[in-house]
Formats: sequence, C-alpha cells, structure tokens
Amino acid sequence: MNEAEPVGLGFIARYRDQTYAAAVGPDSDDVVLFSESPEAGFAKAGGYWRLRVRRTDLEGLTLLRTVGAFGGEPCLVLDEDDADGLHIAYTGHSGMKAEALGYWLVDHGAYEVVVPREEVHSIRVERIPVPTSRDQDPSDL
Repeated sequence: MNEAEPVGLGFIARYRDQTYAAAVGPDSDDVVLFSESPEAGFAKAGGYWRLRVRRTDLEGLTLLRTVGAFGGEPCLVLDEDDADGLHIAYTGHSGMKAEALGYWLVDHGAYEVVVPREEVHSIRVERIPVPTSRDQDPSDL
C-alpha cells in the first residue's frame, strides 16, 4: 500500500510569494486565505488569521484531493475516521457497481462508504490547477 497521508479536499493559494490554505467564496471570485500566524492584512478569526482577496489577485490556486482505488474502482478520500478507516466516495460511473462494493447512496448519483485503510490502494494526492482569471481556460494549464 502507498504510504501517502490522506489530506481530504481543499484549496491552496499562492499570494505575495507565500502559500496559504484557502477557501473559495462566498462569491466565486472571492478566495479566503488562512494563516496560523499573524500576517500583514490578515484579521484574527478564532485560532487563525484570514484575508479575503479576489481570485485575480492570486499568483495561483490549486485544488488538492486525495484519490485511490477501492475494489478496483476509483474513489475520492473524504476523511480518515478514528479507527484507521477511510471515508471514501465512489468516482466511477456505475451505481450498480458502487452498491455491489458496499457503498451507500447519499444523494442522487453520490455513493460513500467507510472501509479499512488497507483496502484502499494507489492512494495519491492530485493537484488540480484552478483558473485565477476569467479569460484563463483550465485546459491551457
């Protein structure tokens, strides 16, 4: 089994030559940057600091997602549970296959299950570039 640590889903953003954890929204052109220490322009919010910027102000925006295979089918790692299991979502194209593998239907066309970690193979982190300007085509990246 691959020893990659599941990270779930999330964004990272490059801003002023620094990389920050990020969230998109509340508007699709807005990005909220998060820091664990005080940074110029960031406001304290709970145990961290945050700064809302426009997507066009970023040097880069990347979606991180952990993927793997369960039962020979592709999956997305959503979380790691307390008992060394992985909460995964089916990313294949057959609801019948998902149900046969033990996934449960959580929404129309969306299947999830928690399985022992050792049953998920080929775990890896994908980095998917997200356009930072309206005229930037994701296929150009």
